[in-house]
Amino acid sequence: MIQSLRGMNDIFAPDSERFEYFIETATTIAKRYGFSYFESPLLEETALFKRSVGESSDIVGKEMYQFLDKGDNDICLRPEGTAGVVRAFIQKKLDKQGGIHRFFYHGPMFRYERPQKGRLREFHQFGIESFGVASVVEDATLIMMLADILDTLGISYKLKLNSLGCQECMPPYRSKLVSFLEAVEEEICEDCVRRKGTNPIRVLDCKNGSCQERYIEAPKLIDNLCSCCDVDFSVLQKMLSENGIDFEIDTHLVRGLDYYSKTAFEFVSDEIGAQSAIAGGGRYDRLVEFLDGKETPAVGFAIGIERLLELIKMPEVERSGYYMGTMDDEGLPIIMKAAQAKRKSDKVIVEYKSKNLKNHLKGADKVNARYCAVIGENERNEGTIWIKDLVSKTEETLPLDAI
Repeated sequence: MIQSLRGMNDIFAPDSERFEYFIETATTIAKRYGFSYFESPLLEETALFKRSVGESSDIVGKEMYQFLDKGDNDICLRPEGTAGVVRAFIQKKLDKQGGIHRFFYHGPMFRYERPQKGRLREFHQFGIESFGVASVVEDATLIMMLADILDTLGISYKLKLNSLGCQECMPPYRSKLVSFLEAVEEEICEDCVRRKGTNPIRVLDCKNGSCQERYIEAPKLIDNLCSCCDVDFSVLQKMLSENGIDFEIDTHLVRGLDYYSKTAFEFVSDEIGAQSAIAGGGRYDRLVEFLDGKETPAVGFAIGIERLLELIKMPEVERSGYYMGTMDDEGLPIIMKAAQAKRKSDKVIVEYKSKNLKNHLKGADKVNARYCAVIGENERNEGTIWIKDLVSKTEETLPLDAI
């Protein structure tokens, strides 16, 4: 028997119903904030992610589905969404047009990592990307939008904030951090030793408990911000507080991708493990320029959909549509014609097997239909159909053309 590949799951009901509800909810809220839908290809040049995500990242170094196609092109399945949006933004020359461009997207991403609960090799993300706004007010707006989505879905969370600084304050901070790491090099894990020479700020995100205990004494980036970054971070906190968004400062919060600067944020929930991340994002003002576009401020976030499915509080589903059936085989062509006519305006489920009325009512109840419509011998001879409203419990017999 052929089975699905490890870490690549099928999505059936009820998870598929939660999945659809998530997409509908997030899409509705994104449109309220003025964002429009965007879709990029699943396959991209590998160079796109090496340049944007960074060759020192675990994604590029360990997790990409990378291969040569029949034309010997080095390509990969997209491991994240932002780089593809930025590539398209530049390719469409939107960076040269100026102005504000706001997009949302959703779809599958691929990373070759050990599958575990809520973390798969093929997983789905909902993402938001905003280009052309340098103001930290946009950062606050995106955080409020993400909070709106989670609140609407009934998901509890905590918001963590940090600032990753800019080109002015990051280099001197990096030097301080490297000096600290060199002093404790024998006490930290191999990954942190490697990151010290590639992207030292990533060590702060190490999941090794002993490393985290050691980094309590590490220099804090928010204590080394330039005046511009310091003011922006203060404005962000004030705006979130004024809009009822609770948060905590996490000086060890960094983004897993190399292109972030300034604002970094993460939403975590203890409902799927000890303070597990369910969404996150931040500002990446230099990424468009890194990919040969015109310097453009940008900020965004992404939500891992599979991680949320069990947490989503679905609204009570009301009865809807029609269940149609027949009590003898001769009535099936009639009921099919009636169903096709009714499907132009409503949902209709047809039972092909002839059954008695009691079993048809059970079938209608099983599919949560609002109406049960049945044809028996008498109805067939008289050109009528029997209908019961399963909410009001009223019933009547109508001419076929009445429905």
